[in-house]
Amino acid sequence: MLYDDDDLQSSAPRRLHRSPWVIAGTALVACLAGWLVWHTTNGPGDEAAAKVVPQPSRSSAEATHAPSASPGRTAGSTPKAPKPTHSNSGSGSGSGSDDDKPAGSGPLAGKVVVIDPGHNPNNYQHSAEINRRVNIGNGTTECDTTGTSTNGGYAEAKFTLDVSHRLRALLEEQGARVTFTQDGDRAFGPCVTERADIGNKAHADAAVSVHADGSAVGNRGFHVILPALVQSGTAHTKGIVAPSRDLGTRIAGNFVRDTGSAPSNYIGGGTGLDTRGDLGGLNLSTVPKVFIECGNMRDPKDATLLTNGSWRQKAAQGIADGISSFLHAE
Repeated sequence: MLYDDDDLQSSAPRRLHRSPWVIAGTALVACLAGWLVWHTTNGPGDEAAAKVVPQPSRSSAEATHAPSASPGRTAGSTPKAPKPTHSNSGSGSGSGSDDDKPAGSGPLAGKVVVIDPGHNPNNYQHSAEINRRVNIGNGTTECDTTGTSTNGGYAEAKFTLDVSHRLRALLEEQGARVTFTQDGDRAFGPCVTERADIGNKAHADAAVSVHADGSAVGNRGFHVILPALVQSGTAHTKGIVAPSRDLGTRIAGNFVRDTGSAPSNYIGGGTGLDTRGDLGGLNLSTVPKVFIECGNMRDPKDATLLTNGSWRQKAAQGIADGISSFLHAE
């Protein structure tokens, strides 16, 4: 609190008369005391430390979370940001977050592969959103679905992500650049229309949608779904029908070899290939694309394979070998 001069003068006590010697002695003692305090706190040659440096004010929250000094770093210094790293455990996203990953070296260097893990683990929480109808050129269909599961509760969406992660690692080892349509990092979906669009915008050399079927007990084996010739509305598959068939045929052959599984006994007439024109992910694709149903989750024997990690690695290897064979033949 400040006082003006009038108040200060009126409230000051009357001074007592002192001799000049008393006054001089008192002043000398005060000077010695001041010198001792300065010498103790600052010391000779420490003039920089004696300077008061104004500090910017901070909120209480900032002060609470201010970093404390640690070995090798003085308090108040800013630590260096860690270098970004890339992981195969799920860094991709619905918009293809792996796009910033540098292409590697290897036989597939320069090639772009889009992996579309079927469904989404969170879809069941968003029934209204995934049931919304979307246009696929020759009709409409649901934005997405929840997928199926084994009788033991192992969800197809969990299966597709696991196989897709393994597949990505195998392809990246060969130098391919891989993008996911989703990695369980979205609230739902994406819709089948967006899944196709992600592959198109990536200018993928090949795209594969990973699934598992939910058919009746006794129906066993895998099958690869190929795009039919569709030219209606926004769907024009003429340019991808032939290369997609080549891609699918190569995946089917390698899947048999690497997994030991037989082609479907209920779809495809024993060929392991099925052509469809009602899937938005194929109808709207402008790049070679196929779906693979790796087995039937509702059949106990197939379910035993699908829930086995070692077999899922073989499934990923079969798909990767098929993709690699296709890209080498281009």
